[in-house]
Amino acid sequence: MGNRPMKILSGTSNPALSEAISTYLGIPLTKVSIRKFADEEVFVEILENVRGEDVFVIQPTSKPANDHLMELLIMIDALRRGSARRITAVLPYFGYARQDRKTVSRSPITAKLVANLLTGAGTDRVLTMDLHAGQIQGFFDIPLDNLYAAGPVFLTAMKERRTKNPLTIVSPDVGGVVRARAIANKLDAGLAIIDKRREKAGISEVMHVIGDVDGHDCIMVDDIVDSAGTLCHAAKALKEHGASSVRAFATHGVLSGQAVERVKNSVMEELVITDSIRVRDDVAAEKKIGVLTVAPLLGEAMMRISEERSVSSLFEQTLPATA
Repeated sequence: MGNRPMKILSGTSNPALSEAISTYLGIPLTKVSIRKFADEEVFVEILENVRGEDVFVIQPTSKPANDHLMELLIMIDALRRGSARRITAVLPYFGYARQDRKTVSRSPITAKLVANLLTGAGTDRVLTMDLHAGQIQGFFDIPLDNLYAAGPVFLTAMKERRTKNPLTIVSPDVGGVVRARAIANKLDAGLAIIDKRREKAGISEVMHVIGDVDGHDCIMVDDIVDSAGTLCHAAKALKEHGASSVRAFATHGVLSGQAVERVKNSVMEELVITDSIRVRDDVAAEKKIGVLTVAPLLGEAMMRISEERSVSSLFEQTLPATA
């Protein structure tokens, strides 16, 4: 695509994704030295001139979230002190997004705290993807672009897996209905919802299926898959209600603890995630887990931001999704 008037820096969180974005844009990554002192303090040195430049810093704040967040903040501070013209923090995965409201007394709203930290460090704008809660956009007093993997990345893959059976898009909880409905409309598919209820204290959750799934191919959609417990139990409930097949698509594959093992032993045919978070070796080796790349989506958005063009029009097209 030729050189663009921008510079791209990568943190240590997901270097493979940064390289893929760099390749897509045809812009080499700006050289940066990131190292730790003996006491684990992070030190960053930008090894190229950034004065007056439009700079994009790619750093998902995934596990270890605190280390990666601090590294991002230090990189932004180094760029600000290096007189960069504009600094865009590119967070394919926005850590702490699940702490978007007070759930109990005297609890924090850490997503807002992270927004304040990014702004205070010198960030001019943020580019992220599939925020866990849409209201987080309002936590920022600087421009924020929230991309969606469902349209440009997932739709093609979903269409490739379609059979002659009726297709139903399933939300694994009530909170994800808007996302599921939007995908169902684009695929001309049915919609179902999993309603989780705990009948009594100490009794495991019961999965109620709202909607017709008998004889249908079901695709569950979510923004994050962490322990994979909810998805695996929901898949079992769908099968018990007559679903012909069950797959799941989730943007951010956190996959903590025994998640990979749960997916392997589940009734799901497949779990599809993106590379917004670095794909671990155990995840890549699991045959039931597929990975789609979001590098073209992020790269295209970065180029449009740099050229002051529309980002929302990205959702009207389908970009390459194969990893």
